Amino acid sequence: MPYLHNQFMSAIDGNTKKTSKNNSIFIVGGIIAAGALLLFAYLMWYVAPAENMELVRIVAVTESGCIAETSDGFAVNIGECRGEPNQYVMAPVDKKVRERAALMNPTT
Repeated sequence: MPYLHNQFMSAIDGNTKKTSKNNSIFIVGGIIAAGALLLFAYLMWYVAPAENMELVRIVAVTESGCIAETSDGFAVNIGECRGEPNQYVMAPVDKKVRERAALMNPTT
């Protein structure tokens, strides 16, 4: 009789170990999926550019592109341009630059 009891208990223990392992895999997978979703949301909300066309004044022409000043005083790199300093041009400007600048320097 003890032999039958040991076989029965080992069958139950083996099944619970397998279920426990499956639960652990689902928990770890859920944590990884949640982290990936949060990273994606962060990248879309805070990092992805939101460009709009603005009238800007070219401040300088450099190797890496033209540096321009927006109407509210932010300096932005607008890329290659054919303008001269103190000339006004329409250029795509990332509006999130202002938000990031305000976060870096909240005193202004």
